Amino acid sequence: MKAAVLHKFGKAPRYEDFADPTPRQDEIMIQVKAVPLENIDRAMVKGTHFSTRQFLPQLPAVPGTDGIGKTEDGRLIGFGGMRPPYGSMAERAAIPAAYQVPIPDGVDTVTAAAVPGPTLTALFPLKWGVKMEPGETVLINGATGFAGRLAIQVARLLGAGRVIGTGRDAAALRSLHALGADSIIDLKQSPDRLATAFKDAAGETGYNVILDFLWGRPTETLIKTLVPDKLAFARGRIRLVQIGEAAGPAITLSADALRTSGLEIIGGGAGLTPEAIGEGTAQVWDWIKAGKLQAEVEAVSLKDVERAWSRADLHGKRFVLVP
Repeated sequence: MKAAVLHKFGKAPRYEDFADPTPRQDEIMIQVKAVPLENIDRAMVKGTHFSTRQFLPQLPAVPGTDGIGKTEDGRLIGFGGMRPPYGSMAERAAIPAAYQVPIPDGVDTVTAAAVPGPTLTALFPLKWGVKMEPGETVLINGATGFAGRLAIQVARLLGAGRVIGTGRDAAALRSLHALGADSIIDLKQSPDRLATAFKDAAGETGYNVILDFLWGRPTETLIKTLVPDKLAFARGRIRLVQIGEAAGPAITLSADALRTSGLEIIGGGAGLTPEAIGEGTAQVWDWIKAGKLQAEVEAVSLKDVERAWSRADLHGKRFVLVP
């Protein structure tokens, strides 16, 4: 079969022949229809993600953790669970028979590959992790990326009162208003100016929920603005959900940032249960079929995987590889 084959960490996979997988007794063979090129794939191919050795323990190997495929009886499914060295970026995949979810009628394969995962990245923590209430103020730190743009829309669909988005690209920031952002913050400022921008956007009532896709310097600056400048009771709970680390893997966190600010920091997987996965996935399919989610998606032939890997216009867009 043809596949995207990784020979060396830090280099783009190459389109070439790779041996077909052999299904085990509990596995089925499927025809791959669409595979999202996600940030986690890029990080694993670089060798920098913590799960690299889990999914790519030896090279050469085929990257990709999930995708959309067709079964032998013609059903369209979402799939995952391949055994290394096999990933999803190939013409065929052997998957555990239980590791599949049906794709609803009326949803095309490219959209099905690209949109649900990032949408759930925001939906799970907002609805089940921090239990966002209608009317609350939500800050999306890193809103110009693909997942961040969807996060703005999810917050709005769940009834957020105000939504603020941050980013570094001026044109991308301006486009956030059309997605539901009330205010935007340009991160390309000095720390002092950025701190002022965070305070101004918080207003008198402050932030209730923060979805953080960045970490690093922007989040460090943000947290400092949440610390009261005098001894007083916290104005209320500020639930910061740590999701990504696009701006860096570490921050300096002072003790006073937690004592009286009301700040609570949790991981993006908080509240995740089998029941939440089922209900959340059904909700995302309904939103997609109703046309309530806007996303910039581009289908790219699998044979052009090297070009897709190196393209610089990925920000805010999701490429989907189509065998």
